[in-house]
Amino acid sequence: MRVTVGPHVVADTHTSLRVLETSHPPVFYLPRDDVRMDLLRPGAGRSVCEWKGAASYWDVAGPDAVVPRAAWSYEQPLAPYQALRGHLAFYPSTARCTVDGAVVVAQEGDFYGGWITPEIEGPFKGGPGTWGW
Repeated sequence: MRVTVGPHVVADTHTSLRVLETSHPPVFYLPRDDVRMDLLRPGAGRSVCEWKGAASYWDVAGPDAVVPRAAWSYEQPLAPYQALRGHLAFYPSTARCTVDGAVVVAQEGDFYGGWITPEIEGPFKGGPGTWGW
């Protein structure tokens, strides 16, 4: 998996955690050891997932531009999701993300940050009229 913003490779890994939730494409959490943390800085805002806990947001802050809230993490995930500690997920709407060379398409609505690759088929929650699913 690779995440790039402009000319900068922000993350490159062969190791990730794939999280599946009902009516969503997968979200990939990449280990910090494989993320250029020098290109990230804490971003504005927080949110809470009833299953995973409080999410922190990250801006990609390269020398050319800043991309607000390009990634998120669970710094202290709830018990069932402890494996997410030390990992970050990136919004494919804010960065170019690839899985085994396939370019990821962003999940509609963007709140959930799902990664859609050619073999993943919907429908997916997130677009207009799907919040009640």
